[in-house]
Amino acid sequence: MKTINTIIFDLGGVLIDWNPRYLYRKIFKTEEEVTWFLENICTSEWNDAQDAGRSFEEATLELIAKHPEWELPIRAWYERWQETIPGPLHETVEILQYFKRSASHRLYALTNWSAQTFPWALDNFEFLHWFEGIVVSGVEKTRKPFPEFYNILFDRYSIDPASALFIDDNIKNIEGAKAVGLTTIHFQTPAQVKQELQRLQLLPEKL
Repeated sequence: MKTINTIIFDLGGVLIDWNPRYLYRKIFKTEEEVTWFLENICTSEWNDAQDAGRSFEEATLELIAKHPEWELPIRAWYERWQETIPGPLHETVEILQYFKRSASHRLYALTNWSAQTFPWALDNFEFLHWFEGIVVSGVEKTRKPFPEFYNILFDRYSIDPASALFIDDNIKNIEGAKAVGLTTIHFQTPAQVKQELQRLQLLPEKL
């Protein structure tokens, strides 16, 4: 393995605390109702299409046509989507901050995120401006875990995947990253990521 000179972060679930449950816990009375709605109506597969470039307007109308009885909670996904993000994951941001201050590695982000809502994130999370570049799925009209999405990042910023590390909380995206030659860390907690970075000698033992 070549020396790692580049670190690529996922955003939602790694640096930014995103979960639609935060919103739908305000709409439904029980966790079971929230789970049912997210598994059967506003599913992750449905949201994937917005990450890949479909507009929220089109997605909302299409889903309401299929499930008119759920119109209000379906509309809430876009109308109240900021309520799905309570804030940053501070401990992971501290890891990013170390790399930024030390200038030891090139820093990039590769995110599955709607082009419509990503500008809000740029306005609200200063640390997003610490990256040399961010590739957003909704802008590129493709997403993780498809190889072409990773390759956009590699080609645009002259990144050698053999010299890069990728951190993501979604195992499918980790598998996709491995398939294109990246070293990976499957994010579970900030403490676990810190330990794995230390094991790879990318972070000091005392941080």
